[in-house]
Amino acid sequence: MFGCHAVYIGRRIVLILRDRAAHPEINGVWIATSREHHHSLRKIFPKMRSIEVLGRDPTNWQMIPAESADFESAVLRACDLIHRGDRRIGKFPTPRRRAAPSRRRRISKTMRAGRNQ
Repeated sequence: MFGCHAVYIGRRIVLILRDRAAHPEINGVWIATSREHHHSLRKIFPKMRSIEVLGRDPTNWQMIPAESADFESAVLRACDLIHRGDRRIGKFPTPRRRAAPSRRRRISKTMRAGRNQ
Protein backbone atom coordinates (compact mmCIF):
# COMPACT_ATOMS: atom_id res chain seq x y z
CA MET A 1 0.00 0.00 0.00
CA PHE A 2 1.77 3.13 -1.27
CA GLY A 3 5.20 1.65 -0.51
CA CYS A 4 4.21 0.79 3.05
CA HIS A 5 3.36 -2.49 4.74
CA ALA A 6 -0.24 -3.01 5.77
CA VAL A 7 -1.12 -5.32 8.66
CA TYR A 8 -4.46 -7.11 8.53
CA ILE A 9 -6.32 -9.29 11.00
CA GLY A 10 -8.60 -11.25 8.73
CA ARG A 11 -10.17 -8.70 6.36
CA ARG A 12 -9.73 -5.83 8.83
CA ILE A 13 -6.76 -3.49 8.35
CA VAL A 14 -5.25 -2.53 11.71
CA LEU A 15 -1.86 -0.93 11.07
CA ILE A 16 0.37 0.45 8.35
CA LEU A 17 4.13 0.41 8.87
CA ARG A 18 5.92 3.27 7.13
CA ASP A 19 9.64 4.01 6.82
CA ARG A 20 10.39 5.98 3.67
CA ALA A 21 12.69 8.82 2.66
CA ALA A 22 9.85 10.88 1.20
CA HIS A 23 7.98 12.74 3.95
CA PRO A 24 9.97 11.34 6.90
CA GLU A 25 7.70 13.29 9.27
CA ILE A 26 4.99 10.68 8.67
CA ASN A 27 7.20 7.64 9.25
CA GLY A 28 6.06 5.36 12.01
CA VAL A 29 3.08 3.14 12.65
CA TRP A 30 -0.29 4.26 11.36
CA ILE A 31 -3.31 3.10 13.33
CA ALA A 32 -6.63 2.45 11.59
CA THR A 33 -9.32 3.88 13.84
CA SER A 34 -12.19 6.33 13.74
CA ARG A 35 -12.52 9.86 15.06
CA GLU A 36 -14.76 8.80 17.92
CA HIS A 37 -11.85 6.81 19.41
CA HIS A 38 -9.11 9.45 19.11
CA HIS A 39 -9.60 10.85 22.60
CA SER A 40 -9.52 7.49 24.40
CA LEU A 41 -6.56 6.25 22.34
CA ARG A 42 -4.63 9.48 22.93
CA LYS A 43 -4.82 8.72 26.67
CA ILE A 44 -2.91 5.51 25.96
CA PHE A 45 -0.69 6.99 23.23
CA PRO A 46 0.03 10.63 24.13
CA LYS A 47 2.33 11.07 21.11
CA MET A 48 -0.33 9.83 18.67
CA ARG A 49 -1.28 12.40 16.04
CA SER A 50 -3.10 12.85 12.76
CA ILE A 51 -1.26 12.32 9.51
CA GLU A 52 -1.03 15.79 7.99
CA VAL A 53 -0.60 14.66 4.37
CA LEU A 54 -4.03 12.98 4.48
CA GLY A 55 -5.81 16.27 5.15
CA ARG A 56 -5.99 19.14 7.59
CA ASP A 57 -8.88 17.74 9.61
CA PRO A 58 -8.23 14.74 11.84
CA THR A 59 -8.57 11.62 9.74
CA ASN A 60 -9.46 8.10 10.76
CA TRP A 61 -5.78 7.22 10.40
CA GLN A 62 -3.64 8.24 13.34
CA MET A 63 0.05 7.62 13.78
CA ILE A 64 2.69 6.87 16.35
CA PRO A 65 5.67 8.84 15.02
CA ALA A 66 8.92 6.92 14.54
CA GLU A 67 10.87 9.74 16.23
CA SER A 68 8.90 9.42 19.48
CA ALA A 69 11.02 8.50 22.49
CA ASP A 70 8.45 5.86 23.47
CA PHE A 71 7.93 4.54 19.92
CA GLU A 72 8.74 0.88 20.60
CA SER A 73 6.75 0.61 23.80
CA ALA A 74 3.78 2.44 22.23
CA VAL A 75 3.76 0.11 19.22
CA LEU A 76 3.98 -2.94 21.47
CA ARG A 77 1.04 -1.58 23.45
CA ALA A 78 -0.94 -1.08 20.22
CA CYS A 79 -0.15 -4.67 19.20
CA ASP A 80 -1.32 -5.87 22.61
CA LEU A 81 -4.62 -4.00 22.20
CA ILE A 82 -5.09 -5.52 18.75
CA HIS A 83 -4.27 -8.98 20.09
CA ARG A 84 -6.91 -8.54 22.81
CA GLY A 85 -9.50 -7.57 20.18
CA ASP A 86 -9.81 -3.87 21.04
CA ARG A 87 -12.49 -2.59 18.65
CA ARG A 88 -11.07 0.94 18.62
CA ILE A 89 -8.32 -0.27 16.28
CA GLY A 90 -9.09 -1.64 12.85
CA LYS A 91 -11.28 -0.84 9.89
CA PHE A 92 -12.85 -2.90 7.15
CA PRO A 93 -11.67 -1.31 3.91
CA THR A 94 -14.45 -0.22 1.59
CA PRO A 95 -14.69 -2.67 -1.29
CA ARG A 96 -13.27 -1.37 -4.52
CA ARG A 97 -15.42 -1.40 -7.60
CA ARG A 98 -14.02 -3.45 -10.41
CA ALA A 99 -12.79 -1.30 -13.25
CA ALA A 100 -14.64 -1.60 -16.52
CA PRO A 101 -12.66 -3.65 -19.03
CA SER A 102 -10.61 -1.52 -21.35
CA ARG A 103 -11.77 -1.06 -24.93
CA ARG A 104 -8.83 -3.10 -26.16
CA ARG A 105 -9.78 -5.98 -23.90
CA ARG A 106 -13.43 -5.88 -25.07
CA ILE A 107 -12.35 -5.92 -28.71
CA SER A 108 -10.00 -8.80 -28.04
CA LYS A 109 -12.80 -10.84 -26.44
CA THR A 110 -15.10 -10.07 -29.38
CA MET A 111 -12.45 -11.15 -31.86
CA ARG A 112 -11.77 -14.39 -29.99
CA ALA A 113 -15.51 -15.13 -29.87
CA GLY A 114 -15.73 -14.59 -33.65
CA ARG A 115 -12.88 -17.06 -34.27
CA ASN A 116 -14.63 -19.76 -32.26
CA GLN A 117 -17.76 -19.73 -34.43
